[in-house]
Amino acid sequence: MAIILASMSPRRKEILTELEMDFKIIVSDADESSNEKDPAKLVEILSERKASAISNKVSENDTIIAADTVVVLDDKILGKPKDKNDALNMLSALSNNLHKVITGVCIKKGNKTIISHDTTNVYFKKLSEKEINDYLSIDEYVDKAGSYAIQGVGGNFVDKIEGSYSNVVGLPKELLIKMLKSI
Repeated sequence: MAIILASMSPRRKEILTELEMDFKIIVSDADESSNEKDPAKLVEILSERKASAISNKVSENDTIIAADTVVVLDDKILGKPKDKNDALNMLSALSNNLHKVITGVCIKKGNKTIISHDTTNVYFKKLSEKEINDYLSIDEYVDKAGSYAIQGVGGNFVDKIEGSYSNVVGLPKELLIKMLKSI
C-alpha cells in the first residue's frame, strides 16, 4: 500500500513532506479544460480527473491524492497566467481586493473515491505598479493560479487570510487529513 501524489507541484510535495507522509509521485496528464463556471465544482471535477488519469498505473491498495487550485475574484476564475502581461493584469485586479482561493481534493483508493474542496479568503494590500513589475521580474508568478505564491515573495502582497494557509499554497492540510481518515 502506497500513497501516490498525482502532481509534480513542488508545493503539494512540500505539504505532504511536512505531514511526514511517505509517498510517490506519478504525474497526471489529465485534460484540464472544462466549461464549468462554478469554481468549487470545477476544482472538484479537475482533481477527480487527475486522480482517475493515473488510477490504472497503481495498485488497488494504493491511495491517490490529486488536487486543483483556482483563484476567484468577483466570481471570475483566475487560472495560471498565460504570460507576463496576463500576470500583470491579474495582480492589478487583485490589488486592494478580497479574492478566494479554492482547492479541490480527490482521494481514490480502489473503487472508493471521495472529493471535496476548501475555500480561503485572501485580502491583498494596495499594490503599486512598481511592486507588481518588480515581482514580475523574478518569475515567481509563472505557473501559479492568480499569478502569485503566498509562500514566496508574493506573500508580501497579502494583508490577511481567513481560512487555511496551506489551501492557498495548493493543498489544504486539514481537509486532506480528514479525507484520508475517512477513506
